Amino acid sequence: MPVGEQYIDGNWTPGSGLPLERLSPVDGKTTWRGPAAGVEQIDAAVHAARNALAFWARRPISERSTYLETFATELRERQDDLIDAISMETGKPRWESSTEIDAMIRKIPLSITAYRERRAASESETAGEISATRFKPHGVAAVFGPFNFPGHLPNGHIVPALLAGNTVIFKPSEQAPLVGELTMRAWEAADLPPGVLNLLHGAADVGAALATHRGVDGVFFTGSFAAGKSLSLALADRPGKLLALEMGGNNPLVVWNAGNVEAAAYLTAVSAFITAGQRCSCARRLIVPADREGDVLLEALVAATRKLRVGLPADRPEPFLGTVISAAAADRIVAAADDLLARGGISIVPLLRQPRNAALLSPGIIDVSNVPNRPDVEIFGPLLQVIRVKDWDAAIAEANNTSYGLCAGLLSDDCELYAHFYDSVRAGLINWNRPTTGASSALPFGGIGHSGNHRPSGSWAADYCSYPVASLEGARLQMPAQRFPGIDA
Repeated sequence: MPVGEQYIDGNWTPGSGLPLERLSPVDGKTTWRGPAAGVEQIDAAVHAARNALAFWARRPISERSTYLETFATELRERQDDLIDAISMETGKPRWESSTEIDAMIRKIPLSITAYRERRAASESETAGEISATRFKPHGVAAVFGPFNFPGHLPNGHIVPALLAGNTVIFKPSEQAPLVGELTMRAWEAADLPPGVLNLLHGAADVGAALATHRGVDGVFFTGSFAAGKSLSLALADRPGKLLALEMGGNNPLVVWNAGNVEAAAYLTAVSAFITAGQRCSCARRLIVPADREGDVLLEALVAATRKLRVGLPADRPEPFLGTVISAAAADRIVAAADDLLARGGISIVPLLRQPRNAALLSPGIIDVSNVPNRPDVEIFGPLLQVIRVKDWDAAIAEANNTSYGLCAGLLSDDCELYAHFYDSVRAGLINWNRPTTGASSALPFGGIGHSGNHRPSGSWAADYCSYPVASLEGARLQMPAQRFPGIDA
């Protein structure tokens, strides 16, 4: 087990904050233990990042890219340990933990390409004057990582931030400190200059102190709406500090005129229950016709759901979904399901806690069509709500019946329906005949409403990692050919 330290200015150092211990949801064993960062470590990390900024920002993009490519090599060499850590801290099956490491490695070339395409300098010359647009890093960026993808999602902020010339302070989720530390050790092995990337462990109090620190120029966050809102309120009087929020979703999946019922059921089950329902892009609300077509789809979905293996990372054959992040999280998900049933929901597939592990839930499906005033919340677990509607217009209205706006999906053979769906639905990701969880790192990733603040990540992370500088330039100082009126010669 790691000794539980912070990484500041190229050195590992103990924290002076509150004790922090992470217990695995798989077996209850400690994966990481140590004091969280205190005020001294937060100040030291910000100071180190500021001291390294000028040097790092002046490195040519080719040099910064080389460090990133070396990091990718280190990830490959350490992937077994990282896969183990992700599975033990999050409960994910090993196959899924492996895909996360693959995504981290692929992020490097994709980010380099995106930066060159989206942040390329431009110049034009007219009558001896150069008009130029170039880009500068914001400065010191704080990156807050979530627990559901403790490697991939913070990596999606860190890599483009470093590439753009920012220095970074990374605070992993307190639910996945081991993954954060192992990732930092891979960066250390890539020989990043001291202070360019620093690591602080801690819970919400450390995050709040770091976000509001006067030496931090930008905050890049992935997590829940509640936490993102708290950050927004904390920084409301600091409009000069860039805030990029990537938050959750109450995502609709509409199935309408779908000829291949087996495929529709499979894609629905994947959309709702992959990663134990702990992806912000998971389908939360399934909208289907209140007729025989809907009946047939739900029958197939029940059968598909019951074929999903639920288990622990070491199980053989491998499970499709593992534990949620903790027993306490499982309690909240079960309570949310019970609340929907108490409001009049009808259980289609019971959400069940598995006796072998308090954090292990089998997927649940509840018909909430007749539940009044359904809570517009993101239930972050393997629970799907079914809403049956009388016609297509009602389906569109129901899809938009949320304050969130991250993902929406349509499963249908009707291209005209998709065109109408695309035009009508408010979401940052709209998929057709693909899972709602299908996202490409070569595309933007972000939502509207409660899902984000118009700072999409993915390939567009390059946009919020730097700012444009417009310049008018002349090589010689000279009087203009024509003076303004009212100025005597």
